[in-house]
Amino acid sequence: MGSIRGWVVVGGLLSAFTALGQEGGERPRTVAGVCGSANWVCVAECIEPECVDRCLREGCEQSLDRLKACTLKAGCAEDDTQCSAKACGNTCQKAFEPAPPSPEKEQKSPCDGQAASARPVPQKLVGAWRLAAASLPLQQDGGFTRIEPQPRADYARTLQITPEGCFVLRTALKDATLGQGNQLVVRAWGTMEVLDDHHVKLLAKDGQAVGPVCGDKRVIPLARSKVKFKGGSFRWDFEEETLTLTVDDATKQTFQFEREEE
Repeated sequence: MGSIRGWVVVGGLLSAFTALGQEGGERPRTVAGVCGSANWVCVAECIEPECVDRCLREGCEQSLDRLKACTLKAGCAEDDTQCSAKACGNTCQKAFEPAPPSPEKEQKSPCDGQAASARPVPQKLVGAWRLAAASLPLQQDGGFTRIEPQPRADYARTLQITPEGCFVLRTALKDATLGQGNQLVVRAWGTMEVLDDHHVKLLAKDGQAVGPVCGDKRVIPLARSKVKFKGGSFRWDFEEETLTLTVDDATKQTFQFEREEE
């Protein structure tokens, strides 16, 4: 595929504003000033890093800054996974929504047992994809500021599509974002509905955020009623092992995926 004017690619990641979000602008309630389920539901709906940035500004940016300041003051080495929990345990607990042991188990293979889509998924779409670029929509507010100005590998985004029409959209939030020793893999999954030869719709059904937070592994369920894409379909095009999804609305925002190694 040739170059596309107006696309922004930085360090293998993309810089774009937003394409998907909560229906009607509604967000699930959470404890003010901490990172919690509302943030992870928001992240699960994002495709691109700028959207993730916005989700993490919704209530938890200041608490994460305090946690990072604590680990910096404690002199925690980058490869020391226990220092943060030991030196900044109370600060860490205050940064995140309380999470007692959850009866929910991690869904390691969320596509298992899911009903197949009504129409066959084109073979070209099947596989693992890594988001590489996206078009940058016009900004009406005069600009947009990231939480941290430098791009990071935290927001690497992958899309898995099975022959049966199940999709899993995955974001790994690492400690550069969540504070030293904290990591979450946020996933949303559901059905890829084939509309016609070049249009599909992603229908999210459920999701989880899983990983170590404040020294304990957490499995945070994302309510089925909350994990919803904004709606609309995507036009897909495939050329030279590159999958391009274009939002089928007035914005025509475009996302470019490269095939992942199996």
